[in-house]
Amino acid sequence: MDAAHAAITPNPWMVLPFALLLGLIALAPLLFAGWWGRNYPKVALALGAITIGYYLFGLGAGQRVGHTAVEYVSFICLIGSLYVVSGGILVNVKGEATPLENMLFLLFGALIANVLGTTGASMLLIRPWIRMNRYRVTAHHVVFFIFIVSNVGGALTPIGDPPLFLGYLKGIPFWWVAEHCWPMWLVATGTLLAMFLFVDTRNYHRAPKAVREQLAEPVDSWQFQGGINVLFLAVILGAVFINQPAFLREALMLGAAIGSYFLTPKRIHQANDFNFHPVQEVAILFIGIFATMMPALDLLEAQSKGLGSPSLGFFFWGSGILSSVLDNAPTYLCFLKAIFGAYIDADSIAQVQHLVATGGSDIGTFVHGDHAPEIRATWDALTKYHPNLIAAKSASVEDIEVAFLLGNPKFNNFIVAVSCGAVFFGANTYIGNGPNFMVKAIADQNKVHTPDFLSYIGKFTLPIMLPMLLIVWALFFR
Repeated sequence: MDAAHAAITPNPWMVLPFALLLGLIALAPLLFAGWWGRNYPKVALALGAITIGYYLFGLGAGQRVGHTAVEYVSFICLIGSLYVVSGGILVNVKGEATPLENMLFLLFGALIANVLGTTGASMLLIRPWIRMNRYRVTAHHVVFFIFIVSNVGGALTPIGDPPLFLGYLKGIPFWWVAEHCWPMWLVATGTLLAMFLFVDTRNYHRAPKAVREQLAEPVDSWQFQGGINVLFLAVILGAVFINQPAFLREALMLGAAIGSYFLTPKRIHQANDFNFHPVQEVAILFIGIFATMMPALDLLEAQSKGLGSPSLGFFFWGSGILSSVLDNAPTYLCFLKAIFGAYIDADSIAQVQHLVATGGSDIGTFVHGDHAPEIRATWDALTKYHPNLIAAKSASVEDIEVAFLLGNPKFNNFIVAVSCGAVFFGANTYIGNGPNFMVKAIADQNKVHTPDFLSYIGKFTLPIMLPMLLIVWALFFR
């Protein structure tokens, strides 16, 4: 959230529309599924309209609403374009999927998520994942796919997950995350893969061998069709890095989606059971989510400056728990700002600003005080990672704050804690990260059993994700 929005402090009661929407997403499919299926668009739009009306007419915060609208448009253009383009790629698998082959497939998905993003990898691989397990596919296949491919796997590069991309835009170097987060990624991914292998092995042996042989894919059925969509996928991924002029990024994504839709042979769309219902459902629900979560995010940022000197565990669990129910990208930014407020004082920033203005010519005599070593380390980080800012003598306060964290090893882990929290915990609910709901919608469309909102948490998040998160916390952020 930029400086223009930092002063907004909404009435805490305005969190109620967001809480109500989350409650309905969780409970309505269980209690009154028919009514919810017909009316969820009206409910999501109505609750969103209440919050938007409050911000426009109660707070006069039109710029804040506009900022959220732009974020939503960017989000849905990325999600939608990747959905359309991946729907034009047909991957047929070979033979029956054993537990070991499934585990290797998920590992491949985790790795490729750092190249295609968790959204791109999820949309590309979910259909072949369902096909290769079609005779025994069940809830755990869908949920572990969400855990590993749609979330945890993408923790190594800024392309992998939106929070990390925002960190990259704020000045965290591209490969810094991989350099510092790979041990956490390895433990988290390895733990989840081991759990999956155990669960899937039990499931595999429940199916009689004769049934497995009869229903498995033919042994010679490896196929890849729709190769032109690889080019469209490259256009979308390249567009992610375009910030100016406004909406060029989104225009390129939409253009790639339109080109893909009309150039993909109908037989591929039919083989993928492609239609627009899953992306339509996500688009409508997330209008309500993006709108109603504004008060929660603004209250979080308003309170972040009074945290004192919180621990690594606070940033890991705090950013993570809120990323489970809020959009993890703005939550990441709020906690990054909380680190700035907790550990960087105005005098240190002023001294670095002086060094930037003078090109560091008097660093030996000017830098002073208790924080002199940290200021020197901040200057070294600026010159190492952002020499263009030093040459232009134009480093902003935020540039200096990020360099302070990068240059001082004792503060590096605060970035790592927030990064891992935002990415890993996004797997905890269907709404924790954009691809999650898309994967569920595609699975539902393919008549695969998926757990409802509460069952997802009770049967999978708590017994599987929580132990993994406790292990990561105990090893790295305790």
